[in-house]
Amino acid sequence: MFRLDHKVALVTGSGSGIGREIALLYARQGASVYIADINEEAAQTVVQEILEQEGQAFALRLDVTNEEQVKAAFERVAQEQGRIDILVNNAGISHVGSILETTAEDWNRVMSVNAMGVFLCSKYAISQMMQQQPQGGVLVNIASAAGMIGVESRFPYSTSKGAVISMTRSVAIDFVSQGIRANAICPGTVYTPFVEGYLNRHYPDNKEEMIQQLGARQPLGRMGRPDEIAHAALYLASDEAAFVTGSTLVIDGGWTAK
Repeated sequence: MFRLDHKVALVTGSGSGIGREIALLYARQGASVYIADINEEAAQTVVQEILEQEGQAFALRLDVTNEEQVKAAFERVAQEQGRIDILVNNAGISHVGSILETTAEDWNRVMSVNAMGVFLCSKYAISQMMQQQPQGGVLVNIASAAGMIGVESRFPYSTSKGAVISMTRSVAIDFVSQGIRANAICPGTVYTPFVEGYLNRHYPDNKEEMIQQLGARQPLGRMGRPDEIAHAALYLASDEAAFVTGSTLVIDGGWTAK
């Protein structure tokens, strides 16, 4: 169940955090995985982890905001593998601030990675999925609970993740007849290296208190784990989810249910 044997996957932002866990799990379930990350050294580290577990993986330096790099990345995958079956749009960045605390530069930076990156990667992945035989594939977009509800001081981030949810629905409807499925996952607050780095920088003296606060806003009383999101991404990419498209899967400890 939930096997990905003979599938080819590309996971953006998979050098760490949620993307890394998704890549590791996909490889364990039989997929050949391209570890696409702007940090090539981090990507190589994940590849080595997968190879040590007798999986198949390839490192790919990728800036998702650069159309030429994105186009070249999918051309490489098609040339080396003959097809792409799964794209996980995971790469993302954040910004803390309300609309008044957000500069045009902040806005462009967040939207460029979180929205433009999903657009570009999806465009070139879908193009390949339509050309290959058998036709089709799966897109799994990592959005956020912040794209569904109002979250204090997360203006550009919330906006960008709302855009990801909308893009997911549009793609699902436009390409359903070509055998392409698209779904989004909306995590709550997940304890990733990114979150840990943020806490270390901004709350070095009361880090544990902030961890408790971030966990407490979710009814289950804790932050999520990257592997919990990865298992959802595995389901959506698998043949067991063949009847699932255009959906938004919320994994947030009950946060948005309040």
